[in-house]
Amino acid sequence: MTHELAIRVYYEDTDLAGIVYYANYLKFIERGRSEYVRALGIDQAALKRGHGIVFAVRRVEADYLRPAKYDDELTVKTDLVAETGARLVLDQSVWRGAEKLFTATVTIVCLSETGAPTRLPADVRRKFAPPVH
Repeated sequence: MTHELAIRVYYEDTDLAGIVYYANYLKFIERGRSEYVRALGIDQAALKRGHGIVFAVRRVEADYLRPAKYDDELTVKTDLVAETGARLVLDQSVWRGAEKLFTATVTIVCLSETGAPTRLPADVRRKFAPPVH
């Protein structure tokens, strides 16, 4: 399932040339991941409260293809590539219409409150599983 999040580029997202500052793409895809998880019915605050588990970015491999500019309407797309008990790998991209501007492969790990790797509870893992047809 591809999750899509619509965003607009604001002045604060750009540099002096009116082009999106490179680090802001990481903010855009963070919002996309957060909304993806929310759309799956996972409440991250409740996960922390109830199980002491949080998600943390372990690795980002990013490719900047074309610049986004002030006032562009963008779409952040998020797809799950792999899921293990304590790790998620996501493909994310930022689009302006049919034009791909940015891609990233993001590895997320599940951590306990002490920062140690931990497995997701089975009920949460099932939410990441693709629907059976």
